Amino acid sequence: MEPIRREALVKATIAEIGQAGSLDVTVAQIARRAGMSSALAHHYFGGKDQIFLAAMRHILSLYGAEVRGALIMAQGPRARIEAVIRAGFSSSNFRREVIAAWLNFYVLAQSDAQAHRLLTVYQRRLHSNLLYNLRPLIGARAAEVALRIAGLIDGLYLREALRKELPSGDEATRQVLTALSHELTQADRGPVA
Repeated sequence: MEPIRREALVKATIAEIGQAGSLDVTVAQIARRAGMSSALAHHYFGGKDQIFLAAMRHILSLYGAEVRGALIMAQGPRARIEAVIRAGFSSSNFRREVIAAWLNFYVLAQSDAQAHRLLTVYQRRLHSNLLYNLRPLIGARAAEVALRIAGLIDGLYLREALRKELPSGDEATRQVLTALSHELTQADRGPVA
């Protein structure tokens, strides 16, 4: 029962944060949504920050699996970059509650060492995936372009968290793919004088 209850608490955490739009939720609210007592939630995780970190590990695990699956299907460096971009804005990764969790994750990472470490792992993996596939396309500029593309991906998440409309993964994907095309076109033309 423990794995089932832990998963229920993780999903309830994501839903509660999504509804509240912040970490201003209680363990009791999370436990109630999961259909259990707050004492049991505390027993499994210890506190709200630990439950939230487990929720972010879950979100990152799903994201990582989606990226790996997309990369397997992609042929060539550009297709692999596009696969990474599309995976980040897929319907499972770009839902209102997941976006709210990401926004709060960035805030928590400013003061919590575990959250900061987890965020650093995500950022390094994203940068590494982009860099590896940009190198054959643009050579020496790959590191700076990977940084810009990763920043745009994260920025669109943060921007979406502040909107009231339903998130549009298709529009966010289009924006990042357009930026990628501009970067690759500039590489074809050579340096700007």
